[in-house]
Amino acid sequence: MSARFPRHTIRVWTAAVLLFCLFCLPVKGESPLDQSLSVKLKTSYKKLTEFNPLYTQRFGADPGVMTWEGRVYVYMTNDQIERTSTGKVLENSYRLIRSINCISSADLVNWTDHGTISVAGTRGIAFWAGNSWAPCAAHKTIDGKEKFFLYFCNGGNGIGVLCADSPAGPWRDELHKPLISRNVPNCADVVWLFDPAVMVDDDGTGYLAFGGGVPEGKQAAPGTGRIVRLGADMISLDGDPVTLDVPWLFEDSGLNKIGGKYIYSYCSNWQTGGNALRLTDGAIQYMTAEDPMGPYTYAGELFPNEGRFFGLYGNNHHSIAELDGEYYLFYHNRPVEKAMGITGNYRSPQIDRITVEEDGSLRQVKGTMRGVEQRMPLNPREPVSACTMSHQAGIIVRGTGADTLLKTTPGSWIRVTGADFGEGTETLTFSACSEAGCRCYVLLDSLDSEIAAVIDLPLGTECAEVEVPLNASGVRDIYFVFDGEALAASWQVR
Repeated sequence: MSARFPRHTIRVWTAAVLLFCLFCLPVKGESPLDQSLSVKLKTSYKKLTEFNPLYTQRFGADPGVMTWEGRVYVYMTNDQIERTSTGKVLENSYRLIRSINCISSADLVNWTDHGTISVAGTRGIAFWAGNSWAPCAAHKTIDGKEKFFLYFCNGGNGIGVLCADSPAGPWRDELHKPLISRNVPNCADVVWLFDPAVMVDDDGTGYLAFGGGVPEGKQAAPGTGRIVRLGADMISLDGDPVTLDVPWLFEDSGLNKIGGKYIYSYCSNWQTGGNALRLTDGAIQYMTAEDPMGPYTYAGELFPNEGRFFGLYGNNHHSIAELDGEYYLFYHNRPVEKAMGITGNYRSPQIDRITVEEDGSLRQVKGTMRGVEQRMPLNPREPVSACTMSHQAGIIVRGTGADTLLKTTPGSWIRVTGADFGEGTETLTFSACSEAGCRCYVLLDSLDSEIAAVIDLPLGTECAEVEVPLNASGVRDIYFVFDGEALAASWQVR
């Protein structure tokens, strides 16, 4: 005679067996996440052990940088993939670029994506412009209020400027025309009237350097570099641009003040063979001066062409940023293009540290995929934008400025590196929504770790908060993995 068990006992044992199979039994070739959740993870274009490039959800070339309240803001040319009618990838002609990307970070490892700024074209902020290349930015106190300025190239024929009350915008066009055009004195014969670099000196005076191109037969002394003093409003000129004597100039202006000296940096051209200065092709060079308007004296090569380190040669474009007394080189490379299996000079931003020697000279920088060390842990007890991440796969960032949202897809995920949970947390609050339903799985330290929390995202089209238990302590990496389509705004622990 067989034993009989109550139905509720059978259900309990069945559930226990299923849970054991899902979470405990190994499956060869799969991570625990893949086993238990049946989520096929999207592949990242960035190695988990590396922090370069800075982000992978879009391209971003010609990084221009600005520091503000302990954060570095990076503004970039938003490279757009060009294709034939049959889908073949074409070489980047830059003609489709009408927007600028913006990201920012305090720790230089986790970057908050502030989306794209629609600059040029009939629907752009500066509707008179055809393109928006190679941005740079600055801020200045005017009439007791901090104001932000974003300079950009209208192709190779002029420079415009946008204004804002916040480093992430919204931006506005107060001039409704170029700041620099070929009608400006001493600018008509500049081959490439582009690549601005801006600096605000200690006395509040702004300076703008720009220009490039190599007239025939003038490789050693192109004579196409310019610098001009800006008006007090930062959107007018205080005098005429003057010519800079820049050896072997190609493009890419930089303007900084380091150790009491003014630094003008630039990219050398591709015809430098046999020069007495020993500078190399397509490399970042620098010069020093006692006055921002010059004259500048050649000082050395700061950064060889990125192809020297990464194998893919191309134009070299940079900016130098200072944060708490440390200096960093921002430049572009082509790792995302390579990871996608395409080629066409589609570029992504990277960072490496600059060492300033005791005599004030700059040690030559070596390009790395590792990048720089995290400056400090991220604080998750303050609201963290869902668009903040060190690594990602399969996500899209929608919107611009303060209105950005993370758009997820099945199998997409983000990682935030080095979040400090202190002595321990009890809950995680996540602000998001999903029209069709989406579950978010939270993991600590690794995509192979046990699931630390499960979040069923609120149904609907407007983000709402949901709170779940989370037990975490110390400095940890945190992963958010999504099994469907959703929009996410922010998260926070308590």
